[in-house]
Amino acid sequence: MSDSKTRRARLTLAGIGILAVGVLVGGGVTAAVVLGDDDSRGGRPSPKPTAAPAKPNGSQQSEMTPDKARKFKLQVPTGQKDGLSTGFSDGPVGAISTAVYFWEEYAFLDDQKARQQLEAIVSSEAEGYVDEQVSEVRKLREEVGLPPSGGTPAGITFSTTVNAVRATSLAGTGGNVVQIWMNYDRYATKADGSPDDEPLKDEDTDLLLKWQDGAWKITNEPEYREKRSFPRAYFPDSHVSWSDGWQQVRHAD
Repeated sequence: MSDSKTRRARLTLAGIGILAVGVLVGGGVTAAVVLGDDDSRGGRPSPKPTAAPAKPNGSQQSEMTPDKARKFKLQVPTGQKDGLSTGFSDGPVGAISTAVYFWEEYAFLDDQKARQQLEAIVSSEAEGYVDEQVSEVRKLREEVGLPPSGGTPAGITFSTTVNAVRATSLAGTGGNVVQIWMNYDRYATKADGSPDDEPLKDEDTDLLLKWQDGAWKITNEPEYREKRSFPRAYFPDSHVSWSDGWQQVRHAD
């Protein structure tokens, strides 16, 4: 986690009464240290989606934007197990739904629950990955002044909402391995029921999923990481974002 993100997390937790510091300042809590963070990719910063150009060229003249286009409707899960929604189908709709539900349900500040979730959804071929990610959760807890192991502080709740997705099938995998980029917001609710004054908004992350044993599993295998792509940044009113594959998410009714 970068110093700036650690600082933002610390300020947020201070602002909602978890840390005893002198100034109470609101800020968004980031989950940058969970699946797909810089350390898990070999210590190099991950390229972020690049900003869309202000003026499109000839191939980008379409007036369609993610906000105007039909929304991507998530599948309704058929069950719950190990703290995660389950029962998504093979194919791109099931893969995207798996990624979105996981990201919105992930216990990014609770190491024990995070381990339970990760052990359920991470591929058996991603050796050591679960331990790496649990370690990152514990580091985040320490960096914001919490004990390294434990649950979410009493009275505080977090909610994550995925706004848009960009899904691509990795070359040479026959559609069995996909990369899902997600643009999301994260909100905190204080013990008195009031919201975080400055929620974390417009963040991006990606997951690699492969179809294995009848379900989509998260993986970080080197042969797939090498094939990852990096999209244009997501803007709801940008035709460039739309042409690059971003779709807004419609959650199940």
